[in-house]
Amino acid sequence: MATETEVLTALGKVTDTNFGNNIVDLGFVRDLEIKGTHVHFNVVLPTPVFPGQERMKDEAEQMIKGLSGVTSVCGHVKSEISRSKASDHASLAGVKNIVAIGSGKGGVGKSTVAVNIAAGLAKYGARVGLVDGDIYGPSLPIMLGTREAELTQNERGIIPIEALGMKLMSMGLLSRGSAPLIWRGPMAHKAVQESLLRVDWGELDYLFVDMPPGTGDVHLTLVQTVPLTGAVMVSTPQDVGLTISMKTLRMFEQTKVPILGLIENMSYYLCSHCGERDEIFGYGSVRKEAEKLHAPFLGEIPLDRGIREKADSGLPAVIAKTESPAARFYLQIIERLASQIHLQNVKAKPISIIEEGETSDTFEV
Repeated sequence: MATETEVLTALGKVTDTNFGNNIVDLGFVRDLEIKGTHVHFNVVLPTPVFPGQERMKDEAEQMIKGLSGVTSVCGHVKSEISRSKASDHASLAGVKNIVAIGSGKGGVGKSTVAVNIAAGLAKYGARVGLVDGDIYGPSLPIMLGTREAELTQNERGIIPIEALGMKLMSMGLLSRGSAPLIWRGPMAHKAVQESLLRVDWGELDYLFVDMPPGTGDVHLTLVQTVPLTGAVMVSTPQDVGLTISMKTLRMFEQTKVPILGLIENMSYYLCSHCGERDEIFGYGSVRKEAEKLHAPFLGEIPLDRGIREKADSGLPAVIAKTESPAARFYLQIIERLASQIHLQNVKAKPISIIEEGETSDTFEV
């Protein structure tokens, strides 16, 4: 009969390249049970989508089977998403992680990226919420097929719309069709606060906030209202878009928001007829900028007509075209982002909410 020390020593030889340590020291091994010659254990991962999780389980089982006195091994993989040390706001007590997705300028596909990331995590079992922080140009109801949905409320606040296993709150559900929202800054400030704090989100692993492009009232309101786990920047490789995106990135840095990673969208175009690759907006500059900033590069997404068509139809590509190259690109990004969120949670010190007056209305960018 193998001892617990022997089993843990064997499991300590199984390493995860993503986090650079063995699964015992990482705390992934749980519920170890030895009954005679049978060993049972769970591998509890901190993200719902974890690269190489089956390889890790199989390797762990093989290590234990190699021990004297072991005739059978049963390992199971589960996920237990880590909580941000900053997610301590009373109104959002059930939300583990709040992540802003931003860009420097409009038209770079930020909302499409936000919807696919959120939908992908929900598909793999995470409890996900999505806030349409683009107050003046809310597009998420279109991309999730909820344009006709009606908001209701209970004693705890507004009840978010359910779509594809996610919870959604958007000003687009209040301003229908082409009706504009003609608001001054203070009204936008209040709308953002209410979209976050007066909504009955319940228990969520991730709450994503699709930000408007640039830097302004909504961005300041967000960092003054809730403590963010971090921010993701989306940009095209084009110099103009990337230069402006860096201003938004600097804004997040100056307001003490960790940068979880950069994404290059519309990275290149592959002709559906001949397969020829055309780098319409350039290529690779976002990766180079991430390396220069020592920030994670989460991945690149090609210019794909299918992604746009699915967004217009209300069904994200990561759900509608699961075997497509676009879905695979998104899955890689989702895996990397989920890991970066966990890494941030492990290393971060508690982050206090930025109070009004701590930053000026302009930033050095």
